[in-house]
Amino acid sequence: MTSSLWLVCTLVAIIGSAYALLAASLVARFAAGTKAVLQTPEDVTLLKPLHGAEAALDSNLESFCTQDYAADIQMVCGVQDPHDPAILFVKNLRANFPDRDIRLAIGSKPTSGNPKIANIINMMPEASHDVLILSDSDMSIQPDYVANIIATLQQPQVGLVTCLYRGRAVGGVWSRLAAAAVDQHFLPSVLVGLRFGLAKPCFGSTIALRRETLKRIGGFEAFSDALADDYEMGDAVRRLGLKVAIPPFTLGHTFADASFSEMIAHELRWARTIRLVDPIGYAGSVVTHPLPFALLALPLSGFSAIAFMILSATLASRLFVPIQVERLSGGGKSALLLSPLRDLLSFAVFVASFVPGAVSWRGRRYSVESDGSVTPL
Repeated sequence: MTSSLWLVCTLVAIIGSAYALLAASLVARFAAGTKAVLQTPEDVTLLKPLHGAEAALDSNLESFCTQDYAADIQMVCGVQDPHDPAILFVKNLRANFPDRDIRLAIGSKPTSGNPKIANIINMMPEASHDVLILSDSDMSIQPDYVANIIATLQQPQVGLVTCLYRGRAVGGVWSRLAAAAVDQHFLPSVLVGLRFGLAKPCFGSTIALRRETLKRIGGFEAFSDALADDYEMGDAVRRLGLKVAIPPFTLGHTFADASFSEMIAHELRWARTIRLVDPIGYAGSVVTHPLPFALLALPLSGFSAIAFMILSATLASRLFVPIQVERLSGGGKSALLLSPLRDLLSFAVFVASFVPGAVSWRGRRYSVESDGSVTPL
């Protein structure tokens, strides 16, 4: 029994190490990708649903106001609570960029189970332009972001553009570990999934589409009760026979986790969301966690030399991933010394995601139904 378990752990560690080397090579290829060329600048409305005084919210919003782009850019921000502290950030943004069309919508649609979508629906009457770019409030972008998004959207058969992102820590060790989860696990796994046709993602980091396309998929109202609203929008666009494109650059996803519990809460929500969207693929992603199996193989083998060699090879292969990811824009310096701890925490989240339970989302708790819908608790 012990020898069989050792063999299983060793095989998973070897396969996982090979996977890490493959993922690192795909990250390098993505970093060297060629961006689409902008044909004609088009007027754009940026949709920014907000909630609370998030860390680095001021700099994140400002990055959307400093775009190198020839056409008009309107920004529509939205909050649900008239006392939301994010309102002050919007007022400051208007003062700092008086030449920008920055609007604020306050309120939501109470019939929506997903508070983000309720916020967006309330924002839509303020949106003026045909091209809409929806992005999460914790994203930071480069000055050529809008130009690159529109250039990609103008490609044949593209109905929606979404973006990969890197972790950008603005706090202590917990925020660095949270950012490392994106850099060392999420981003590489998406690229592997795309390479082999195993993933069809769409991310809240960016959802860019035209009003006509949005209307054809039922508007934002069609996703009012979905937990994975971004994924569902991408899936709806694909069902129209259109492509969801991912241009070869990354944004910065801000992390300011101040405690272990805060970090684990949002990682569990992500993990359970992914498991609901793709249960088979998610279960198969156990091979992306080779380090725990290499460690377990040590005592099972009686601390043999070959087990130590496999552990060393596993550690080395896993380090290739953050080294390559660091070449991408948007994030900070890779936390190489934290990489082994990050791998163990990610495996713990993976295991915990199979335990039934509610999810925590912006200070609220929701039950997740089998169809992916959410119900406030």
